[in-house]
Amino acid sequence: MDTNRRDALKLGASAAMGSMFISSAIAAPGDSQNIVVEPLTGKAGFRVANYIPKMGASSRLGLVTNDGFVVDIPAEATRQKIKLSFDPTSMVSLAAAGNQGLLDLAAIFKGRSTKLANVNQVALLSPIPNPSSNIYCVGWNYLDHFEEGKDRRADQGVKEYPTVPVLFTKGTQTMNGPFDTIPYDGSYSTMIDWEAELAVVIGKKGKNISEENAMDYVFGYAAYNDTTARDVQQKRHSGQWFKGKSLDGHGPMGPWIVTAGGVNLDDTRIICRVNGVEKQNASYKQMFFKIPVVIAELSRSLTLLPGDIIATGTPSGVGNSRKPPEFLKPGDMMETEITGVGIIRNKIA
Repeated sequence: MDTNRRDALKLGASAAMGSMFISSAIAAPGDSQNIVVEPLTGKAGFRVANYIPKMGASSRLGLVTNDGFVVDIPAEATRQKIKLSFDPTSMVSLAAAGNQGLLDLAAIFKGRSTKLANVNQVALLSPIPNPSSNIYCVGWNYLDHFEEGKDRRADQGVKEYPTVPVLFTKGTQTMNGPFDTIPYDGSYSTMIDWEAELAVVIGKKGKNISEENAMDYVFGYAAYNDTTARDVQQKRHSGQWFKGKSLDGHGPMGPWIVTAGGVNLDDTRIICRVNGVEKQNASYKQMFFKIPVVIAELSRSLTLLPGDIIATGTPSGVGNSRKPPEFLKPGDMMETEITGVGIIRNKIA
């Protein structure tokens, strides 16, 4: 690890520990609630949110503190006379800034004002609301999920577990906020399913990345849900995944990005609840192709760029494989939790 990165992680340690609250400010009236988030599992890191501080203001990046307040990065940089190495309104720009960006965050956090907005009084947006490329996804990355769906897959030719990660993409228009509603069009699909996933955000450009070096390319992590229209996927498109996974708004992400030093992957669990009932719960340790393998395979003859998003796969417990099958309907609340990262809540409407 180079000296700049080590210094950045040390300086960020105070931002990584303890519990805090997140905002449901942009959820529908009556659905708003404070969500307590567990301490980060890594030794050092930052929770970086993309948010709107008040009505009529523009979006910008902020650091969410342990006690539930938001440090306005552009305002604090101006107040502290810090020349930033990144655009403080762009998460992608921050990711691309690398070690210097982390050092800038540490300086801002250290000298922060005591007059901060409570995170429950701001509107949290998707960390990357307009991805520059399709969202990369990994299929069947948990053995139990591969097995549970065997009898229901349109393509019955796949009997044995793959020897390399199965990769596909979701369109950019699927991106949704951490507390936004997910559109439901019953005239097109009535089999909307949940798929809780850990999202990886790439921090620097790379191609043909080795497994040994892959984690050096990770900027951070977020909660993600690969919400899927099963009838479109399995019936209308004969098992071809793209369209059934690419309906507008069917990819909520957030509530922020936790930088890489703030997450110990082995302590991470992927959880989904619907109307408060737990549907999925698995450990990162159960993921078959771990993140270094996924990055190495994805980057073979394909260039990854800062801000690229990789959804790393969902564990067993999806609605389509239950007996009888269960699907999301209007009024349902889908909650996706990545322990040590955060919780997102999305109403189906």
